[in-house]
Amino acid sequence: MVHSMTGFGKGVCELPNKKISIEIKSLNSKQLDLNTRVPNLYREKEIEIRNKVGKKLVRGKVDVSFYVEAASSDKITKVNQQVIKDYYAQLKEVSTNLGLSENTDFLKVIMPLPDTVKVELAELDEQEWKAIAQAIDAAIDDITLFRQSEGKALEVDIRHRITTIDGLLQEVPKYETQRIDKIRNRIKENLEEIALQTQADENRFEQEIIFYLEKLDITEEKVRLSNHLKYFIETLESSDVVGKKLGFITQEIGREINTLGSKANDADLQKIVIRMKDELEKIKEQILNIL
Repeated sequence: MVHSMTGFGKGVCELPNKKISIEIKSLNSKQLDLNTRVPNLYREKEIEIRNKVGKKLVRGKVDVSFYVEAASSDKITKVNQQVIKDYYAQLKEVSTNLGLSENTDFLKVIMPLPDTVKVELAELDEQEWKAIAQAIDAAIDDITLFRQSEGKALEVDIRHRITTIDGLLQEVPKYETQRIDKIRNRIKENLEEIALQTQADENRFEQEIIFYLEKLDITEEKVRLSNHLKYFIETLESSDVVGKKLGFITQEIGREINTLGSKANDADLQKIVIRMKDELEKIKEQILNIL
């Protein structure tokens, strides 16, 4: 089944004192480009988060964001009493030496000084993390469903365009006979003009015609293009991650179409080739979004 690289998923974790929403967004990318926005309390679990998300989403530009609504902060603020006592003792001594008033508010002077207050992060509770991990899994499942839905739409469009190219390929034979006759007559007319001025060897003429027509023969290109189109559909139906593989197959399809165009030597065939190229370009654009 084809999956798109574009998607959005969300998981919510309701805890007694906080609500955590995990959002995962993804866009197309050549490889996995994973970015996380995780609160400091959960930083120790970042590698686990990246492994969990990367294993399931495989490829794309992926952003994982945590949004926390908490009744209290994860930071614990404590007054550093020992530091304040040391400051006070020193200031008291200076005050006595200078004969300053006993009514001086030392705390107002001390509290803005360095290290009087220390901030500690709360420790992560493992039960809380288990609940959050489940919310991450829910967000991954949500974005996976989104990618599947987008992938179905992409697959329908791409199948239609591959079918269109195959249909155009089926039109090629009806122009081949008249194309060969046109080329043969054009060469013969040119040589007849030359023959008026010089003697032409009929055997050599036939040999040159055969050689020229062999160079313009498109049988191999038609067979290879047909095989590539079939292989493309087989790959599209695979359960594997197929985005890159489909990209390689479209390159091969493009080569055969280009060769058809260079050998066409016929206005009607050139029109068919142009329509094939137009469909192929649209397929390439769609494949950029396939996982």
